[in-house]
Amino acid sequence: MAEYLIKNGFVFDPAQKIKGDVADVAIKDGKIVKSVEKPKVIDAKGMTVMAGALEVHAHVAGPKVNIGRIFRPEDKLFTYRPTEKNHRMEGGFSIPTTYKTGYAYARLGYTTVMEAAMPPLFARHVHEEMRDTPIIDEGAYPVFGNNWFVLEYLKNKELENVAAYIAWLLRVTKGFAIKVVNPGGTEAWGWGLNCLQVKDPVPYFDITPEEIITGLIEANEYLGLPHSMHIHGNNLGNPGNYTTTLDTLKLAAGHKAKNKFGREQVMHHTHIQFHSYGGTKWADFESKARPIVDYVNKHKNITIDVGFVTLDETTTMTADGPFEHHLTELNHLKWANADVELETAAGVVPYIYSPDIFVSGIQWAVGLEIALLSKDPMRCYITTDHPNAGPFTRYPRIIKWLMSQKAREEQIKAFKANDKVVNASEIASIDRELNLYEIAQMTRAGPAKCLGLASMYGGLKPGQDADVAVYDFNPDKEHKPMEIEEAFSEVKYLFKTGVPIIMDHKFVSEGRKRTLWVDAKVNENPQVVRDVKEKFLKYYTVTEKNYEVVGKHFIPNPYAIEVDATH
Repeated sequence: MAEYLIKNGFVFDPAQKIKGDVADVAIKDGKIVKSVEKPKVIDAKGMTVMAGALEVHAHVAGPKVNIGRIFRPEDKLFTYRPTEKNHRMEGGFSIPTTYKTGYAYARLGYTTVMEAAMPPLFARHVHEEMRDTPIIDEGAYPVFGNNWFVLEYLKNKELENVAAYIAWLLRVTKGFAIKVVNPGGTEAWGWGLNCLQVKDPVPYFDITPEEIITGLIEANEYLGLPHSMHIHGNNLGNPGNYTTTLDTLKLAAGHKAKNKFGREQVMHHTHIQFHSYGGTKWADFESKARPIVDYVNKHKNITIDVGFVTLDETTTMTADGPFEHHLTELNHLKWANADVELETAAGVVPYIYSPDIFVSGIQWAVGLEIALLSKDPMRCYITTDHPNAGPFTRYPRIIKWLMSQKAREEQIKAFKANDKVVNASEIASIDRELNLYEIAQMTRAGPAKCLGLASMYGGLKPGQDADVAVYDFNPDKEHKPMEIEEAFSEVKYLFKTGVPIIMDHKFVSEGRKRTLWVDAKVNENPQVVRDVKEKFLKYYTVTEKNYEVVGKHFIPNPYAIEVDATH
């Protein structure tokens, strides 16, 4: 591998507390190093240099994504990019093809992406799509919050059985973390019900979301996993749901992280914008970002990502089946729903976040308020819950809004009901503008630490993977809002594990991608082994042998994060 030296750039690297110093970045053998002898030199004078960015939560692979592509052929009409040298044709806007997913993330400077909800039964499908996605390293979170094994073990307060089952499932699905979606509510949906509060009962299982969340936090820390328990809480998207969110966040109280990866948190609450609403109905809908952010600011064992609304036509998709049915009753657009045996469910509904609708404007404001009121950017991350609040390709637009009060003011003026947006939120009174160091915290160092991957990703320290993004953006100059968006829409240079991917805005390689998964080891648990065999015979439509993702056949360049939780 060639040696490279990126010279004279403005370096923003929270991993080393470098806040825009003019410095050099040296690359050798796929790693960041202190110096090189005979490098190829890239002059980054007047440019911004950061580590490759990490996506902590997006829906980019698997059956619901593929259903969305089939379900919405019109999505391909919004944008299409013809074939260029060194890569394949791209298509799709809110649900891009696998090829476009990899290329589009790379253009933004992203090198690692996490698929946020993998149905274990369809893990092979997820890994096949991730294998087909070029350039970016990927991992996937199996869903556990409505899994029959988990519900029964937690009901019986059998923590060691829960942990043993989770360890087994992470291994056989090649999964990365414990994901929880509408805990208990998706299972209740099979009975035509839902769980809107943390103390609502789950039909048949005699358990509550509160017990599910608490039990999975305990299991996560028992196993010492790299990432904390990752939750999409109950009561998503409804007026007044902020009280449910506060009740959920409070369940992290008293729990401490137990792991070897530098993670300090026990709960990651995802797309929290959708969970920060006040009011009793849509007519008095309002922002409740402040009480949510105030709580998170005071409790360092919680991380969040935002789920910014980007004001686009998009495609919602989630394992929160009852929410998708609720959404199609609101907007009367087409709807697909599926139940996954013993494990989860999912739904897909198109949606338009229109600037002409005051609710969309308030949702836009809520996301920005959360980020701008957060005191620790290392615990608050940029996402759109792609594609639910908008496509990830809008991240440059979000960065513009976060860095420029003028850009926010221009958007407020563009709302048809701007008076309602201003009156129902605090966004017009917030004058904070984030700087590039804070953006690097929210997109690089913070997500890497949150995922337990800070030794590899998210920084430019010697020894870390040489994932480097160079933007044609001079932080010493004054910039119009649109210039911020344009600069962060396309990197000028991108390296992935030391391999040049983009040079002077052009793709030159697809590099070498990896799949990240957790190899969790626990003591042999005869009861769990027996329970798995019994339920596969009684309930599953596939055999246990046909369930497992076989590494050498399905995963290119696998990178296993080893966890030894034997007790």
